Amino acid sequence: MVSPLVKPHLLNDGNAKMKNEYTDPIKHVLDALSMATAIGALVNILPAIAALFTIIWTGIRIWESDTVQAWINGGK
Repeated sequence: MVSPLVKPHLLNDGNAKMKNEYTDPIKHVLDALSMATAIGALVNILPAIAALFTIIWTGIRIWESDTVQAWINGGK
């Protein structure tokens, strides 16, 4: 199965050449996330990290809500 990040390009002879366009930066990010997940699972801090990200995400969503933005901007 070919990765969705690899795009086939047809050559003049009709053969396809696989071209890696965005794979290197994406691979590095996914590798870092994978290592962080593995280390977190090994030291049993993954639930705490997940809870922290959930709190941060919920705070961002609340901050961006129309109600809070209306309070901040004085109802404009």
